[in-house]
Amino acid sequence: MIDSHCHLDHEPLLSDLNNIIQRSKDVGIKKLLTISTSIDSFSKIKQLIQKDDIIYGTVGIHPHESENNVLTSSQLAQNFNDNEKIIGIGETGLDFYYNNSNIEKQISSFKEHIEASIETKSPLIVHSRNAENETYEILNSYKNNNLKILMHCFTGSKQFAKKLLLLNSYFSASGIITFKNAADLRDTFKSLPLEKILIETDSPFLAPVPNRGKKNEPSFINFTAAKLAEIKEISKSKIIEITTNNFNQLFFN
Repeated sequence: MIDSHCHLDHEPLLSDLNNIIQRSKDVGIKKLLTISTSIDSFSKIKQLIQKDDIIYGTVGIHPHESENNVLTSSQLAQNFNDNEKIIGIGETGLDFYYNNSNIEKQISSFKEHIEASIETKSPLIVHSRNAENETYEILNSYKNNNLKILMHCFTGSKQFAKKLLLLNSYFSASGIITFKNAADLRDTFKSLPLEKILIETDSPFLAPVPNRGKKNEPSFINFTAAKLAEIKEISKSKIIEITTNNFNQLFFN
């Protein structure tokens, strides 16, 4: 298994890293991709990727952090190129859920990340919340640049997913697919092609059932894999094989 999106620089994961890594290995995780959300976050990730062979990282600014953290496309690309264990650009994107006060800065940051992704020919990890139309229009404006898009923790509509598939996007399922009130999301993942699906924890957030309400960690990806297998009506071992191959296809080809 591969956890395609976690935040090992966040507590309580950071202070318990050795145990987190061991429990990850115990359930069969082969790679952990720890995601940058700010300039400070990236400085921690550069250290984390040296801790164990299974840990990889990204460089990026979360939309919530885009007001006080600014990196140009060239700065993002330079940080990406400086370390072979940095394998993606992001987390970036648009989030209009809490407030709309920094929309222009979010959009500007998103475009810088897209341009860095194009320059480095690397995957773009996209966060989109309450911004489906805007996210799609921006990504679509770069459709001739062969973007490698990963929609992280995808919770969007089926219509949004269909449009993103035309841009050759991948979609990552999080613990949200195990939640009781996520029937529409399960239906969306049921409709997505197997070759476009990854799994993630987004830990320490969004712990899957039966651990909902607890702090999430990478080893809990087991539950998300089992639910996704149920949704897709195939074995858990097959969903693990497929999502692992998809990750490696996206990040290492």
